[in-house]
Amino acid sequence: MRGSIPILATALFWSLVADAAQVENVRTWPAPDHTRVVFDLDAPVEYTVFVLKDPERVVIDMRHTRLATRIGRVSNPGPLLRRIRGAEHEDGGLRLVLDMKEAVRPRSFTLGPNKHYGHRLVVDLHSKDPDETLHRVEAPPDAGDSRPPEVIVAIDPGHGGEDPGAITASGVREKDVVLALSREIGKAIDRHHGLRAVLIRDDDYYVGLRRRMEIARRARADLFVSVHADAFRDSRVHGASVYVISHKGESSEAARWLADRENAADLVGGVSFRDRDEMTNTVLLDLSQEGALSASTEAGARVLAQLGGLGKLHKRHVERAGFLVLKSPDIPSMLVEAGFLTNPQDERRLTDRRTRSAIAAAIAAAIAGYFEDHPPPGTMLASRRHVIARGDTLSGIAEHYRVSLADLRAWNGIRGDVIRIGETLMIPEG
Repeated sequence: MRGSIPILATALFWSLVADAAQVENVRTWPAPDHTRVVFDLDAPVEYTVFVLKDPERVVIDMRHTRLATRIGRVSNPGPLLRRIRGAEHEDGGLRLVLDMKEAVRPRSFTLGPNKHYGHRLVVDLHSKDPDETLHRVEAPPDAGDSRPPEVIVAIDPGHGGEDPGAITASGVREKDVVLALSREIGKAIDRHHGLRAVLIRDDDYYVGLRRRMEIARRARADLFVSVHADAFRDSRVHGASVYVISHKGESSEAARWLADRENAADLVGGVSFRDRDEMTNTVLLDLSQEGALSASTEAGARVLAQLGGLGKLHKRHVERAGFLVLKSPDIPSMLVEAGFLTNPQDERRLTDRRTRSAIAAAIAAAIAGYFEDHPPPGTMLASRRHVIARGDTLSGIAEHYRVSLADLRAWNGIRGDVIRIGETLMIPEG
């Protein structure tokens, strides 16, 4: 009898080890203001997370879990994470230690299997000084600059990081395609006088759907364009589409299916849009959105017309759907489906650099045309213009347009009095 206790204890230990979950892989997704660490598991786990200081560490304890992969040096650590260490305990538990470069606020949640991944534990490491690490596109224009501001177009590449979006049989991922296309759109927009593009994300990381709207608002965007290249159950479906927000429901079965998929993507970020308070939802759907919706529809129609000149459209008219990312009440917003990756023809078009550039140029031309006809007050595009002719002087031009010489210099970035024939001056509002 005396010898039976250690035998039973040993048997119990090996039983726990056999039933333990396994950490099979570790992935990191650094973003400008946080780093996401994802632990791939073969089963659900119970865990706790806490912070230690001097030095700064985030500790994760998992019950009945063992390590089935090598960890240590992180290949893509980002600005916050230094390395990850792990050790298995005799009781069958696992302790993981995330060595940090600075103090962070961890936020964690688990995700169940989907068609791309199995069970996951996600730990988001947020900087305690987020203003120091905010994405550069969020910085507002310099208040001390008296020149007229440019029209800001926020370009939002869909998905990213842990959320790959659609994936083709050949392994092409939507998140990569739309990032490449969005960068091309940004370059094309910057080539138009008076316009400037900002990217909501400029690398492979996930941004929550509401966070995307916040970034656009901080950048003082005049237009928000979300770029996608989705999938559909029928591989014959192809062509481009443009969507704006709908208050009363989607305008087609395809729009409803796509909207549900995009809205559900926020669950990947660990935040459900369904449990927002009533006041927030009321604000998002306020009647003030009607003006933005009208602008969205007109600008979207121009984008659709330009894309129609490059190939077949999936829908000839701007569609309305309940995409959460379009619900900003104060910024005209549209979602561009550049094509369907489940269609071989569209996949070839969207992965060809020359074709992507043509698509980007078409979208940028449509947006520029819209803002030239509807320039936001106070922006560079709303300014009057004067082409300098022989005999013109700065003081004479200022007197002619009844503006101060100081304002005329400031709006055009002129320090002295030298001007050149043929150049165009922007005339400030009187």
